[in-house]
Amino acid sequence: MRIACQQEDLHRGLSAVARAIPTRTTLPITQHVLLEAEGDHLTLSATDAETIAITYRIDAKVEEAGSITLPSRLISDFVATLPREEITMKIAERSRQVSLACVRNTAAIGGMDPDDFPPIPTVVGSDAIAIEAPRLRTAIAQTVFSAATDDSRPVLTGVHFHFGGGALRLAAADGFRLSVHTMPIESKVERAVIVPARALSELGRLLSEAAEGKVKITFNPAGTQV
Repeated sequence: MRIACQQEDLHRGLSAVARAIPTRTTLPITQHVLLEAEGDHLTLSATDAETIAITYRIDAKVEEAGSITLPSRLISDFVATLPREEITMKIAERSRQVSLACVRNTAAIGGMDPDDFPPIPTVVGSDAIAIEAPRLRTAIAQTVFSAATDDSRPVLTGVHFHFGGGALRLAAADGFRLSVHTMPIESKVERAVIVPARALSELGRLLSEAAEGKVKITFNPAGTQV
């Protein structure tokens, strides 16, 4: 792998996917971020292998395609200290060490085999709903805080999404309080799903950086992924 990208883009991407990195894990590779270079993009991915996966794509000059996983904190901390200039990254042949350079700053970071990285799920389904980012962000903010933090009743640790009747209703409860937010939507989809509160909180933080645009919500046929 041999690529070049802008520091600002890489820093933003690493910060975004880092929200999926678990604080505690028995699977060390989930502390890594997966980098995949192909075409004219560098794709960054992270997951806790349980409830959330985040993928972020940035523009890049890809001289040689490839992939590697790198410790999220190490590469994020290094990139954050760099000036807003072009960063070059390359992997030596038959090596899992990435060399990074930006102006006069250099670093070598050891990675792991990308084939060992947990698969990032791709949700494919016929039911898709588009919602304006600010509206969804508001709905999340007004409900997610009521979800339970005690795992003794797992179903209460998520937020219930109900699509139907031209409306989307979000509801969360912890046994003592209940929060509900309803908004009209232009969709005839009739679906219901419970989204883990942690994953939804991270989505809300990502949406706080998106002033405009729409969020596309897709369900898998079984309704177990969104």
